[in-house]
Amino acid sequence: MNIQQIKAIARDKGIKAGTMKKPELIRTIQRAEGNFDCYGSAVSGLCDQPDCRWREDCLETSVAR
Repeated sequence: MNIQQIKAIARDKGIKAGTMKKPELIRTIQRAEGNFDCYGSAVSGLCDQPDCRWREDCLETSVAR
């Protein structure tokens, strides 16, 4: 998902993206949705949130760390 799509989701949730970087913005959205704010924190590609909309991107980000 690109940053413009993420900012659109944030706007829909009433979140002002401002100068937030992608990981911070996604974590803010996760909190607003009542979910764990765990984006980018998967260890060894393991994630116990199978229904998370950010999962695929998150796992790619976590592996790159």
